[in-house]
Amino acid sequence: MACSGLGWTWDDLSRGASISRDTLARFMRGAASAATVEAIRTALQAAGAEFIPNGVRLVKPKWRQKA
Repeated sequence: MACSGLGWTWDDLSRGASISRDTLARFMRGAASAATVEAIRTALQAAGAEFIPNGVRLVKPKWRQKA
């Protein structure tokens, strides 16, 4: 959801989080390490996503901006 709001693709997220696409695929299947989850969360937050109890909201106007 955060990637969609930011206009990010899987490639953008993998670059932003400094992880491989294979690692990202493992995350999507629910088989990621805590370090991977943290890297993804940090990258999305740096781009303007804020995680809230029932989802995600964008706190910075960075729509369509790539990592």
